[in-house]
Amino acid sequence: MFGKFVRGVALGLALVSGSAAFADDNFIVVQSTTSTQNSGLLDAILPTFRDKTGIEVRVVAVGTGQAIKNAMNGDGDVLLVHAKPAEEKFVADGWGVERRDVMYNDFVLIGPEEDPAGVAGGKDIVAAFRQIAEANAPFASRGDDSGTHKAELRHWEEANVDVAAHSGAWYRETGSGMGATLNAAAGMDAYVLSDRATWIAFGNKSGMKILVEGDPKLFNQYGVILVNPEKHAHVKAAEGQSFIDWLTGEEGQAAIAGYKLDGQQLFFPNAQ
Repeated sequence: MFGKFVRGVALGLALVSGSAAFADDNFIVVQSTTSTQNSGLLDAILPTFRDKTGIEVRVVAVGTGQAIKNAMNGDGDVLLVHAKPAEEKFVADGWGVERRDVMYNDFVLIGPEEDPAGVAGGKDIVAAFRQIAEANAPFASRGDDSGTHKAELRHWEEANVDVAAHSGAWYRETGSGMGATLNAAAGMDAYVLSDRATWIAFGNKSGMKILVEGDPKLFNQYGVILVNPEKHAHVKAAEGQSFIDWLTGEEGQAAIAGYKLDGQQLFFPNAQ
């Protein structure tokens, strides 16, 4: 009889706790990239975390550069982006507590099937960029200081191409996210650098295909960081850390690995 009473009290407490867990203020804001949103990854895995912890994750999906600025301004509890040098600087400058690897995929060079620059089948992204510049072939750049844009600029620099000198000519800057830039590239038969996950999820592939892939320079690492509550006292450090621990733990990593579109895995977990 006493055992039933204890179990009943425990059940009642669990129900009360569960109701409280879903209170309106029990949420965190994650500043992240358009690729995690456009690919559908976060929409797929975040409900699992919410159901387990009661913590809602509200995502602001912008370019990595803007996400970092937003986090520095205190407009988020967690940063989930893909520009490791910028992430490490964010932590070194005191804005973040600790950076952890989460997952990776790769970048791919997309272009028109006609391939006027003749780059198809290559595995050297710098050589491909050089050929595009020499052909004055249209190239659509995000131009938004995102992780993808940062990677793209590194390749142009290595190819000794000053794209700023060609802005508005064959080099077109959209100032938009990955999905919108892919749409723009499709509309102007342009080349474009994309993360593979967004490309797989992209619906308007007509006339466009992957032309260059497999270069180690196209590796695309994602990291997660708790915004430093010593910089912004309103940061929900406990809830944010709970999300980071889940994302980099066994359950979160399995959720990332299990997310597929058309049978293709979009991200590969590699938290240490």
